[in-house]
Amino acid sequence: MYWSGGLDAARLENIICDFIMSDFAEFVPPPECPVFEPSWEDFSDPLGFINKIRPIAERTGICKIRPPEDWTPPFACDVRNFRFTPRVQRLNELEALTRVKLNFLDQIAKFWELQGSRLRFPHVERKILDLYQLSKIVSSEGGFDTVCKEKRWSKVGSRMGFPPGKGMGSLLRSHFERILYPYELFQSGATLTVSAIGRHMHTRTCRLWSVRNRENKEPKTMQIFGSGPKMVGLEIVPSRCCNDKCVQGFFDDRNFRIDLYMCLMCGRGDEEDRLLLCDGCDDSYHTFCLIPPLQDVPKGDWRCPKCVAEECSKPREAFGFEQAVREYTLQSFGEMADHFKSDYFNMPVHMVPTELVEKEFWRLVSSIEEDVIVEYGADISSKEVGSGFPVRDGKRRLLGDEEEYANSGWNLNNMPVLEQSVLTHINVDISGMKVPWLYVGMCFSSFCWHIEDHWSYSINFLHWGEPKTWYGVPAHAAEQLESVMKKLAPELFDSQPDLLHQLVTIMNPNVLMEHGVPVFRTNQCAGEFVVTFPRAYHSGFNQGYNFAEAVNFCTADWLPMGRQCVAHYRRLHRYCVFSHEELLCKMAADPESLDVELAAAVFREMGEMMEEETRLRQALQEMGVLSLEQEVFELVPDDERQCQKCKTTCFLSALTCPCSPEHLVCLHHAKELCDCPLGIKCLRYRYDLEEFPSMLYGVKSRAQSYNTWAKRVTDALAADHKNKKDLIELKVLLEDAEDRKYPENSLFRRLREMVKEAETCSSVAQVLLSRKQRHRSVDRTRNKLTVEELKVFVEQLFKLPCVIGQARQVKELLENVEDFHERAQVALADELPDSSKLQALLDLGGGLDVELPELPRLKQELQQARWLDEVRVTLAEPHRVTLELMKRLIDSGVGLAPHHAVEKAMAELQEILTVSERWEDKACACLQARPRHSMLTLESIMIEARNIPAYLPNVLALREALHKAKEWSAKVDAIQCGSNYAYLEQLESLLARGRSIPVRLDPLPQVESQVASARAWRERTARTFLKKNSTYTLLQVLSPRVDIGIYGNSKSKRRRVKELLEKERGLDLEGLSGLDESYEDACDPAIVVAAFKSKEQKEVEAIHSLRAANLAKMAMSDRIEEVKFCLCRKTASGFMLQCELCKDWFHGACVPLPKAGSQKRLMGSAGCQGNSKEAKFLCPLCQRSRRPRLETILSLLVSLQKLPVRLPEGEALQCLTERAMGWQDRARQALATNELSSALAKLSVLSQRMVEQAAREKTEKIINAELQKAAANPDLQGHIQTAGFSRAASPRQSVDYDDEETDSDEDVRETYGYDMKDPGEVKPYLFCDEEIPVKSEEVVSHIWPTTPSFCAEHAYSSASKSCPQNQSTPRKQPRKTPLVPRSLEPPVLELSPPAKAQLEELMMVGDLLEVSLDETQHIWRILEATHPPSEERFLQVMEVDWVQCDGGCDEWFHQVCVGVTCEMAENEDYICIDCTRKSDAHAQPPHTNPFTW
Repeated sequence: MYWSGGLDAARLENIICDFIMSDFAEFVPPPECPVFEPSWEDFSDPLGFINKIRPIAERTGICKIRPPEDWTPPFACDVRNFRFTPRVQRLNELEALTRVKLNFLDQIAKFWELQGSRLRFPHVERKILDLYQLSKIVSSEGGFDTVCKEKRWSKVGSRMGFPPGKGMGSLLRSHFERILYPYELFQSGATLTVSAIGRHMHTRTCRLWSVRNRENKEPKTMQIFGSGPKMVGLEIVPSRCCNDKCVQGFFDDRNFRIDLYMCLMCGRGDEEDRLLLCDGCDDSYHTFCLIPPLQDVPKGDWRCPKCVAEECSKPREAFGFEQAVREYTLQSFGEMADHFKSDYFNMPVHMVPTELVEKEFWRLVSSIEEDVIVEYGADISSKEVGSGFPVRDGKRRLLGDEEEYANSGWNLNNMPVLEQSVLTHINVDISGMKVPWLYVGMCFSSFCWHIEDHWSYSINFLHWGEPKTWYGVPAHAAEQLESVMKKLAPELFDSQPDLLHQLVTIMNPNVLMEHGVPVFRTNQCAGEFVVTFPRAYHSGFNQGYNFAEAVNFCTADWLPMGRQCVAHYRRLHRYCVFSHEELLCKMAADPESLDVELAAAVFREMGEMMEEETRLRQALQEMGVLSLEQEVFELVPDDERQCQKCKTTCFLSALTCPCSPEHLVCLHHAKELCDCPLGIKCLRYRYDLEEFPSMLYGVKSRAQSYNTWAKRVTDALAADHKNKKDLIELKVLLEDAEDRKYPENSLFRRLREMVKEAETCSSVAQVLLSRKQRHRSVDRTRNKLTVEELKVFVEQLFKLPCVIGQARQVKELLENVEDFHERAQVALADELPDSSKLQALLDLGGGLDVELPELPRLKQELQQARWLDEVRVTLAEPHRVTLELMKRLIDSGVGLAPHHAVEKAMAELQEILTVSERWEDKACACLQARPRHSMLTLESIMIEARNIPAYLPNVLALREALHKAKEWSAKVDAIQCGSNYAYLEQLESLLARGRSIPVRLDPLPQVESQVASARAWRERTARTFLKKNSTYTLLQVLSPRVDIGIYGNSKSKRRRVKELLEKERGLDLEGLSGLDESYEDACDPAIVVAAFKSKEQKEVEAIHSLRAANLAKMAMSDRIEEVKFCLCRKTASGFMLQCELCKDWFHGACVPLPKAGSQKRLMGSAGCQGNSKEAKFLCPLCQRSRRPRLETILSLLVSLQKLPVRLPEGEALQCLTERAMGWQDRARQALATNELSSALAKLSVLSQRMVEQAAREKTEKIINAELQKAAANPDLQGHIQTAGFSRAASPRQSVDYDDEETDSDEDVRETYGYDMKDPGEVKPYLFCDEEIPVKSEEVVSHIWPTTPSFCAEHAYSSASKSCPQNQSTPRKQPRKTPLVPRSLEPPVLELSPPAKAQLEELMMVGDLLEVSLDETQHIWRILEATHPPSEERFLQVMEVDWVQCDGGCDEWFHQVCVGVTCEMAENEDYICIDCTRKSDAHAQPPHTNPFTW
């Protein structure tokens, strides 16, 4: 802690710890200062707004301004590079009274310490006695002697707040007498009274330079409530008697006594044990000779009264703030500040109430025992670290809205140099006045009572952070504040007369208010301004971490205050910041640049300044100063032209002397320059007295131009009716005032108001005359002038101080309004309202743009008239009179004002409405009746409702339903009486329409029955013919194909078929279903049959062309990869099948595989190949249906004949049946020939032999398998004779095809798998999993060539083909497909070419039929037996090799699936997993076993 009293810190701490103040009274906040919230218009002129609020705000000294909400300047400081060193503030040193007490206690402690005693503060009533207060009260009561003499100690106790009685007065007297009274005696100088004799004897006494056992000790520091010996009670404890303080003889042991030291008071040297030696000057005094006397020799160092007086009279060091040792950034300072506040209040910084901080601040500054130290970054020049506002300094480019705030007048960098500001005429940058200062505060950091330099304005803006609390005293109470502070703390002002200018002293506002000083406060929040007015004392503190910026400015009203401030500074001998005289002269030198109000103020100030200067120069001349010399003082530095006496900066004149040319004085202190004669001194002046009038003239002219303007304005505003000026002339006067920046006084404002009023009246008149609304606000309830207002407005126009061109026309408008009033009264008096007449009046009144009282009544009459007109027109046309219209008319009539004509029309409408609603309900009931009414009943109802004069929807709907019922019945009768039955679609349409008619229709059940029967027949037929999920309709399946050769998806196929039909323009049977029911006898059956025959012929022609095209593809073997096959229209790949009808090739994966008899669908490509040799393959495009047998179709036709309905499907089925029966007749005739009959018989014999051979091979394999198992068993090897049924040793027996014949169709069927009775006997299943078992011996296949073909290529892989063909016969003949007999070689039959051609043609036509006939199978078998070996039936692009199990099951497997190579299949036996498991179940596996997988 820093102290200024001469004692070190440790000593002062001891003193303070013994002193505690009485309970501090709680702080009472002063009243709030005014707060202003300018509009954007006011905010646009900063100094103008401040001048506007000055009459109110200067009463409180300070005020707060809240900018508009949208005005938020960005913080422009470079936060990263912002560094500063704050000041250190000890709060209890700031307050004046507290500092006075500390200084007093410092002096008391110092006095007693120099006396060799330690001081301890006494306790009274359990409180430490306030020695300063006791001293002041005793002094005010007349002093110690007076209080004792008049016995006022009880009064002193009561004034100090102690209770009366209990010897309080005696106790206080004792404390005062022992502690304070010696100090007061010392202060009065009584202790320095010494007898002349004693001093004379002292000077003649020789001193011995060595004293026995003398020891000098350093002074010990007194510690507050610390360790060490203390004064007991109220006593001043003297030191124990020590040899070093008692003067004894040098030669006591020789009984020789010489007085070496003598008392300066009594002059004797006896009683040496009571004689004290001063540690400062070695003077000696008896303890009992001192004033007051000492009872004992003090302990420690002791100084005589002369040394004590010399030590205590040393001047005190001026109080000031220390600089902190640490440099901060904004971030580090903020962290420190927030940490301090949160720790102090033990809560987050933002939650501490401002009231609590304020009370705690004033408690701390008034408390001695609590020492709180804070730091304050004050008076930081923005020129060095940058302003918080955006500035155009060229250092960085302004972004966004920074441009706007950089130009704003409220930017503190701009405000001092605004046009109305006086400081703009000072060229130099004055730091703190023209250049803003920055302030970084923390909690409790404060700024003390002060006024601004030169008593100027100041403005402070808080950029961000916590609030700043301000206290202000108005200018009229400034001297009062100074006197109160000097009165309460005179000691401070004795040592520092300009204490209030040092900004280091604060005083509690409550104390000032108690002494009559008006104090006001405010809390400045972030984004708010605080303005202090000239000579307004202000102080305050920060609530927490914040950042503020402040600057000074001066306006015209400040000039007198500035001149007074310079005189005040002259009396205080205080330096000026700038020369006030120089500022005035500079402004007077350029009067045109001055604001008019400023020019007037400069003129007045210049006049007074010149008068005073003239007076001073004349007085100097009378004193004998004759030497004159002109000097341009503005070129002389300020510190070289300051008055040597009062420190004022000289400008107009100064006095110098040759004895000291570097010194000068102002003319006020001419006598105090030096002692030289005035005649040799020289007056240095800036302007001659004759130059002053010319300087005044320019300012006066600028100021008087306003007077001329004011006279013209006054005359214009006071002109009579004949001499009124035009509005334009008043506008010119107003613009002239704005251009010349005349002061906005009452005359200026009156002129502006008159011009504004005249412009408003002119615009209102223009609106009235142009028939436009005057106001366009949201609230339109009052947007026109009333008649009375129009009259007043006309009077106002003629009372204006200027001429308005529209005044005469407005007066004519008023006359038209009065005429309208007369005509409206006549119209309202008519018996019946006339809509045209009323409308004309309303149009006239609406065009007047005046609120006419007759208009509501006219509008009401017009509504009644229009309603009556609408009722008359409506009832004149009954077909337009709906229920809704009548209700609307009645509702609108109810809202009209009462009128007899309206009431009559309402009654008529209500009667019609009642009747209409009753009939509407009746018609609605008939329409919704269950059961429905007959047509006769409805006809009678319609006759009754015919005369109602209204439009009734339900009655009309009933009439329409009756009409539709008649039409429907007529159509049904026409269909039933026609020559041909109707199509199903016609009946379905009639049925749908009949069901929707709300009338009972007698033929409707019969039609429903017919439609249901027809639908049931069509569904039954569709189940018979259509496949599951078929894309074809029943009619398409039954009709000849028109899509032959068309591939693609169903949608594209339908489109192409449609195009084909349109091209051929043939009869489409499916189109017959869409005939309209009105088209009776739509199509004759003969025409249908003829069309069917025509399509049959085209179908045969198309299939011939398609077969030829597909067969031609095989001739393109060299370009086979370019040929498109199959439904997918892609190239050949994998296993492919050839359709027996269209002769195209199809991928095995794209089409369903062929079936033999009732066996399941075959799986796998090899299975497809083997099965396809016994089952004929037709592609999905050729075989579109299930192809039921002819007997089933005949039963459907029988059912069809019973239906009284025509179906396109039925007619198509009849044609199909006739076509099938015709083909069957032709086939039977062909098969009945001798050649074909013998062929059938031969096939029957061959079939029987093949069955027997298959049975023998199976038996042989079973025996071989059993022998192998027995051979593997060691126990049976000696008893078994191996039978030679080896497959390799027994060659296949050939089959004789020529010896036997049969004509049994059943044998043929059984042989070829057609119509198999036992599906379990034929199981050609092929699986492509791990194993693919096929029992080939149970399948009777067709006869295939052993020479390679497409089928052989499928059976042999590329690996097997690479084996040499001339190898010896293998031990087992490999089978490349399970369905090819090992020794059977086709062809079996040979037919003559005509017979074969006839059969092929019949086979093609038969395959076109969607009917299953036995003759197709006969012809197929014959043709299959005649195929030559080289004829290619199958394409196998990807080859698959097969192997047959030799373990007894004889199943076939893909070699690749069971891991067998071609060589292994040729040379070794293969046993499948199933056979291996079976053999393992009966016996142990042999040591040598064929390969198994």
